[in-house]
Amino acid sequence: MRRKRRTLKKFLKRMQKKLIIMFLFITGILTALIGRLMYIEYTSGGRYEKIVLAQQVYDSRSIPYQRGDIVDSKGTVLATSVDVYNVIFDCKVLKQQKNKVIKATIAAIVSCFPEIKEEQLQREMDENPKGQYVVLLKKLPYETIQPYVEMTEDTKKYPNICKDALWFEKEYVRSYPYHSLAASLIGFVSGGNVGTLGLEKYYDSTLNGLNGREYGYLNADNNFEKTVKPARDGSTIVSTIDMHIQRVVEEKLEKFNQEHTNGYITGDGYQNAAAIVMNPQTGEIYAMADSPGFDLNQPREIEDYFTPEELEGLSDKEKMNLLNRLWENFCVTSVFEPGSTVKPLTVACGMEKDLLSGNETYLCDGKETFAGDVDVHCVSRAGHGMETVEKSLMDSCNDALMQMSYVIGKDNFSAYQEIFGFGRKTGIDLPGEEAGLLYTPERMSALDLATNSFGQNFNCTMIQVAAAFSSLVNGGEYYQPHVVKKILDAKGNTVETIKPVLLKETVSKETSELIKTYMYRTVSEGTGTEAKVNGYSMGGKTGTAQKMPRDKKEYLVSFIGYLPQEDPQLVIYVVIDTPNVKEQAHSNYAQGVTKEILEEILPYLNFYPDEELKPEPDEDGGGGGDGEQPAEEAPSDVFEE
Repeated sequence: MRRKRRTLKKFLKRMQKKLIIMFLFITGILTALIGRLMYIEYTSGGRYEKIVLAQQVYDSRSIPYQRGDIVDSKGTVLATSVDVYNVIFDCKVLKQQKNKVIKATIAAIVSCFPEIKEEQLQREMDENPKGQYVVLLKKLPYETIQPYVEMTEDTKKYPNICKDALWFEKEYVRSYPYHSLAASLIGFVSGGNVGTLGLEKYYDSTLNGLNGREYGYLNADNNFEKTVKPARDGSTIVSTIDMHIQRVVEEKLEKFNQEHTNGYITGDGYQNAAAIVMNPQTGEIYAMADSPGFDLNQPREIEDYFTPEELEGLSDKEKMNLLNRLWENFCVTSVFEPGSTVKPLTVACGMEKDLLSGNETYLCDGKETFAGDVDVHCVSRAGHGMETVEKSLMDSCNDALMQMSYVIGKDNFSAYQEIFGFGRKTGIDLPGEEAGLLYTPERMSALDLATNSFGQNFNCTMIQVAAAFSSLVNGGEYYQPHVVKKILDAKGNTVETIKPVLLKETVSKETSELIKTYMYRTVSEGTGTEAKVNGYSMGGKTGTAQKMPRDKKEYLVSFIGYLPQEDPQLVIYVVIDTPNVKEQAHSNYAQGVTKEILEEILPYLNFYPDEELKPEPDEDGGGGGDGEQPAEEAPSDVFEE
């Protein structure tokens, strides 16, 4: 018994020694391994990390933002971004599948997308077996890709389709639901969401957002580790434009275009027809249009606007020049001599300086002579006879206005041109605005002053005239014209409200009321009767400007008016640049377009008749320049040396 115990005790001691030796041995090995690993990490860790990372499959995709909409004042969408999809083929993923999966996947792709051929897919897999981004089709609507999406999701019916072999890359394209409506005002977008014209350009950074990003990697266990940073969509622009008013204005301009041109924007005669409708109490633009327009969805298709003869043999640069001419917003970017529409501003200048009271009279003998041999004619070569200030506006008498300019003087006249905003940009929120050109007092001769007084020998833009005229009829308050009134975020919350900006006072309320009285009679009894809308009190002024060079005998005719007479709420300005007729010097062309526009939009705006209705004239007695013309509209050359 004792011998057995001694034997067991010796065995246990030997085992303990062995265990201790084993433990020390293993500990030593582990210590050596740890030391080796630390040495490798210290000396070669970066290199081995790159090797490991290179063996992992990474994925990084850009998530496109949606550019903000442009809507009219009532929320009607004028410009939007619609989602489209690019079809992306992953050769590497499909190449790794079993033969039956490859065949089933290719068959599904070909059946859903007839444009893609089986031979094309096989060729891509053979020539680019590691390719993971092969673009097969671009910019497809969701309706086109939907059958394939539904097929891959139905795993019971289609168990062998490799879902990851084909995927769809989402992006957005700009769409204009009303095509050419307000084309030059809205503008369009070029590649990369870059605004090219109009609101698209001016508010480009507001409409654009920021792309998001989905990134991560596929590890050896096929577990996808990813992080998603969502895109930030652009803001929506709420414009002051009323789609219905804009449509009416464009229809009437296009009607005139079709009746007085050959349908193209070049050629002899007619150059442009344009109109502005605005609120004189706020500076909001309800409509701004020129004709012809262009399709915003296909802005570079020029064949519909130019004759084949004009396009034949043109270089790309020359065609681009034609496109730029087609795209320009005449109301903002084109300068011209305004003619008699600015005569009320000249009279207002004299009254504000206490140089005119309204009781003066002038003898019109048909012309004024300068430097002994330069004759500047009135529209009536025979002369109007004795004219009051009021009658001089009603008859649009150049002679009387020139005589007023002598009293006003070049310093006062130039100062009030600046007060009314000529010679500088209005600041309207549209790109490409021109400032126009004026004489300085130092360089203004007596002849320049005289011709400037009735709107010749200086140039300006339509928006300058409309803004100045609005201040003249609203009591003297000059509001900055604008075409956007609100900005919304992607969720529809208001982030900015653009309120009317009162920039300055141009004339006193007393002067405003007196000039309005004169212009009311101009429309009721003077040269502006063809613009009169029966039953509505309104005032306004006609314009017939002889263009440069004078010897071409070409004219720009216009009409600017307001209503109602008391507390005007609407200003309309129509310009016809070079009517395509034998005798161009008739503002009736512009008056006729004005009347047609007003007759449709006044009921829409809930403007009610405020005067007694008068019997309508015979159809063959008005408008269009075919009947007897008022005195201002008699064809004559203003300038003669």
